[in-house]
Amino acid sequence: MGMKRLQAFKFQLRPNGQQERDMRRFAGACRFVFNRSLAFQNENHEAGNKYLSYVKMTAWLVEWKKEPETQWLKEVPSQPLQQALKDLERGYKNFFQKRASFPRFKKRGQSDAFRYPQGVKLDQDNSRISLPKLGWISYRNSRQVVGEVKNVTVSQSCGKWYISIQTEYEVPEPAHISTSMVGLDAGVAKLATLSDGTVFEPVNSFKFNQKKLAKLQREMSRKVKFSNNWKKAKRKVHNLHSRIGNIRRDYLHKVSTTISKNHAMIVIEDLKVANMSKSASGTVGQPGHNVRAKTSLNRSILDQGWHELRRQLEYKQLWRGGQVLAINPTYTSQKCACCGHTAKENRQTQIQFKCLECGYSANADINGARNILAAGHAVLACGEMAVLGRSMKQEPTEASRTSV
Repeated sequence: MGMKRLQAFKFQLRPNGQQERDMRRFAGACRFVFNRSLAFQNENHEAGNKYLSYVKMTAWLVEWKKEPETQWLKEVPSQPLQQALKDLERGYKNFFQKRASFPRFKKRGQSDAFRYPQGVKLDQDNSRISLPKLGWISYRNSRQVVGEVKNVTVSQSCGKWYISIQTEYEVPEPAHISTSMVGLDAGVAKLATLSDGTVFEPVNSFKFNQKKLAKLQREMSRKVKFSNNWKKAKRKVHNLHSRIGNIRRDYLHKVSTTISKNHAMIVIEDLKVANMSKSASGTVGQPGHNVRAKTSLNRSILDQGWHELRRQLEYKQLWRGGQVLAINPTYTSQKCACCGHTAKENRQTQIQFKCLECGYSANADINGARNILAAGHAVLACGEMAVLGRSMKQEPTEASRTSV
């Protein structure tokens, strides 16, 4: 047996001046089509009509290319514009299925991107890629692209242009080299603690850059909006945000790879990070309590990147033939891993756990990880339904299974 693997390869582009201007124009056209279609859909909904499908939206696109004020859309490749409409349709479907919030209008400079589903040529030897209406563009070739190219996404971040090449290729059915099962307790003071006692310290990329970021944001707020100096200050803020995110992602990849390589089954808590990091400010009539402390906790939770860690573990285990099992997180921090006694008083401090019933004492995170592992064993033994999750946003997914 084998399976087809989808994988993304991302590189930095090296366009010339004309190509960079064209890419900015193409991204702007895709944003225009997305926003105008979203506005039409909203008007249609307010009039009491149903949501219109992708086919109807493409008819709008044909008409816009004929209209004098939007004839410039003809100069843009058709496929990226159609892909923008597909993105909008996907956004509506995710909203209706309660997987995401309602689609929002796109802003200039934020997530500037466009996608080609076909018509792309790749020359790896000379580190070039040919894109419709852009021609051959050089890129920083850091690794070999494996598989058949399925689609290509061009995106801009902090003034630099990147290309993400998604490929599909056949791999043998994976079998994990390990047979061990481990519980993972995610935290703030420690990024992750395993039931075998392994501890991964947090990198806290946002926390360590918080003062610098606040300083740059103050400098930006003092500038005249949209002036050249304001744009320079804004660029500095964006660059620092990008650096913070890159540091976090890089560290999470190293941690998730280490854990995935060493354990065939990883049991985690099915944490709802969005709910855990909700604001405590309340309303004007009913203001929240301990708002400052809750804000600090929310910031620390989001700085760890728990959701990204889970996403990475899931696809890496899928590739290696392992599994991620998500269990109910209720009372895992208050339950004794030795005798099973559950009480709030068992965990008197953030660091130490001491059972009031049997006297068992351990590091609180290790005790929690052991409870998570035990809950995973119980789920597997009883055959109960568990969250064997696979993130909707994971970069590589298993496309299909076929016989070899």
